[in-house]
Amino acid sequence: MHKIGFIVNPIAGMGGRVGLKGTDGVINEAIKRGAKPVAPERAEEMLKVFKEKCEKDVKWLTCSGEMGEKELKEVGFQNIEIIYHPDYPTTSEDTKEACRRLLGKVDIIVFCGGDGTARDIATVTDKKIPILGIPSGVKMHSGVFGVNPAATAKSLCEFLEGDLDVGEVEILDLDEELYRKGEWKIRLFDTVLGLIEPTYIQSGKATFESVSDEEMKEQIAEHIIEMMEKDDSLFILGSGSTLYKIGEKLGIEKTLLGIDAVYKMKLVGKDLDEKGILDLLDEYRKAKIILSPIGAQGFILGRGNLQISPEVVRKVGIDNIIVVATPSKLSATPILRVDTGDKNLDREFAEKGYMIVVTGYRIMKAVKIQSEER
Repeated sequence: MHKIGFIVNPIAGMGGRVGLKGTDGVINEAIKRGAKPVAPERAEEMLKVFKEKCEKDVKWLTCSGEMGEKELKEVGFQNIEIIYHPDYPTTSEDTKEACRRLLGKVDIIVFCGGDGTARDIATVTDKKIPILGIPSGVKMHSGVFGVNPAATAKSLCEFLEGDLDVGEVEILDLDEELYRKGEWKIRLFDTVLGLIEPTYIQSGKATFESVSDEEMKEQIAEHIIEMMEKDDSLFILGSGSTLYKIGEKLGIEKTLLGIDAVYKMKLVGKDLDEKGILDLLDEYRKAKIILSPIGAQGFILGRGNLQISPEVVRKVGIDNIIVVATPSKLSATPILRVDTGDKNLDREFAEKGYMIVVTGYRIMKAVKIQSEER
């Protein structure tokens, strides 16, 4: 019988939609802003797919309450052993202590959280056991996460079947305090044992810096500004350096890592949370969203821009989403991915098959959208 360690970080991802760009150290502020837990639902989504697809007999070793027990029982698993009883609200020390109690007892540790949770687990596991992440944080750049909960479930099934190799993968660490101030400072925190699967498991974030890349960002900005001059829509600008360049060319104070809004070439919303975006969508008749994929991973939604929620996307419409990326980024990002947290919405993206990506001034390329079924 296979034994699986299962840890849920109940507060992971709560800071995303309310514009806090993370949850580390700001959980009380997130709750004050109306943030709702997302990790338990994501964990249950993974467990349902796993239960449906995996025929292996397994035993789950987990924590009491919402750190794993509740989600497992909600889905119908019964062979459960509680190895740790945390206090609530949980802390990073609870995650670490749970890992300590799992070492030597399980074949793999599956966790639900973001890069912060992965970092906590890495400090304990130290390449002693493979780990696999269900993406549920605001920041998920590390190479241990499935591209979505269903993909995590499929990878876990294949691992138990003996069809996936285990190898070293990167845990990346982003400074949340600097991130909230608009500075993207990311470093290699550690390497851990993870599952090697090129389709279901995301690679670490890649950055691209070159003179030619900057030139292409200039061209993309010119293309988008020309579009804005002819269109009376509200433009919601996502995060990242390509979108920041558009703000520079417009002469507005665009946040590097936040979500901003422009109408008739003027900034009308800065560093918006989900509610701020929805309020603007009630005010303006038409809207478009401009996004840029995370390098090497291909995510346009669900990583670092949770403020652009499923409700926001549905109000704007999938066909009113514009993707921009430099050619060098696309060379390392052959597909686009979404992980909105709404399976039906993700399926709508997949059914489109392709999205047109602006890569320069009046230069576009059709890029495939990956379905979770692949």
